[in-house]
Amino acid sequence: MFGLGTQELIIILGIALFIFGAKKLPEIGKGLGKSIREFKTSVSGEEEKEASSQPKEIDKENKA
Repeated sequence: MFGLGTQELIIILGIALFIFGAKKLPEIGKGLGKSIREFKTSVSGEEEKEASSQPKEIDKENKA
């Protein structure tokens, strides 16, 4: 995962815990997870729209 080992992840989590505190860290994680989920759904939604619009364009060209 991004070339990070276990020790590096532990150090990063320790620094984040020190900076934000134990009470704020779960809220930050929840917000980060929610934003990643929304990003994934928006990207997949755009791909679905493109995929569904392409056959209609092809059908219109074939009928003409």
